[in-house]
Amino acid sequence: MTGFFHETAFYGSDDDFLALVVPFLEGGLRAGEAVLVACTERNTGLLRGALGEDVMYLPGADQYARPSDSIATYRDLFREHTEAGARQMRVVGDVPHSGTGASWDWWARYEAAANQAYAEFPVWGLCPYDTRTTPADVLADVVRTHPNIASAPGTHQVNPGFREGFTGTKQVADELERCQPLVDLVDATAGAVREAVGAAIGACSLSEDNAHDVVYAASEIVTNGLTHGVAPVRFRLWADGSRVLVSVSDRGCGPSDPRAGLMPTTETRSAGLGLWILHRTCDYVSMGQDVDGFTVRVSVGGQT
Repeated sequence: MTGFFHETAFYGSDDDFLALVVPFLEGGLRAGEAVLVACTERNTGLLRGALGEDVMYLPGADQYARPSDSIATYRDLFREHTEAGARQMRVVGDVPHSGTGASWDWWARYEAAANQAYAEFPVWGLCPYDTRTTPADVLADVVRTHPNIASAPGTHQVNPGFREGFTGTKQVADELERCQPLVDLVDATAGAVREAVGAAIGACSLSEDNAHDVVYAASEIVTNGLTHGVAPVRFRLWADGSRVLVSVSDRGCGPSDPRAGLMPTTETRSAGLGLWILHRTCDYVSMGQDVDGFTVRVSVGGQT
């Protein structure tokens, strides 16, 4: 195999999970391939019981802490194995979603971005989803983002539901947006936004690093909106004392590359290094269409 073979599968019981995943991993072990597992503690325990320690187990919570970190870590691992002579690798990973308490938007973008982010490596990646906990809207996005699907143990086929060019699911407003924003500016310069943000968050219980992240994120996404978006560009900020939410909306379509913000790629003309940095530092970043047009939301501090 050359390139990234991105596959999903759905299961509704522990036995179904093992029936799908164990033969997949055993096939890699028999072939002498590098075999990696980055699953939840529960699923890792099931696989340890079936396969022992012949597999490389990665802590799922660490590997999937945030999408940009996950891509960077996987790319380093794939490069390391490839340079060591690996001609094929197999990976099973439990991608977080709203059914497991994670914000799904950026993980939906991760699943879409993975098709290009790992394309240079000979990797067969299996993303199993538990139908007992995965919401219907997440399952629909999973189908859209995976070119291949394992419909039964040992059965691998092209996924007719895959949609090339998927860049993310429709945005949902944050609960803080039910209140009046502390800052509401239209077509303001990045400098004016930084000044307004600094004044607005002065009374918030933020660490120095978090305060810096808020100001940086606000400046970066406003600059992107003014440079690449379609006027008017509206900036708003909300805070509840321990968490700050900023959003920037414009009337454009946003970047067409799902890797925008998730990788420090120079191939995307709509987003660069700054957007990637805030994906690595802020607690949550969502990007996509909503009632205001194309909106970028960034949350820092507290719980998201």
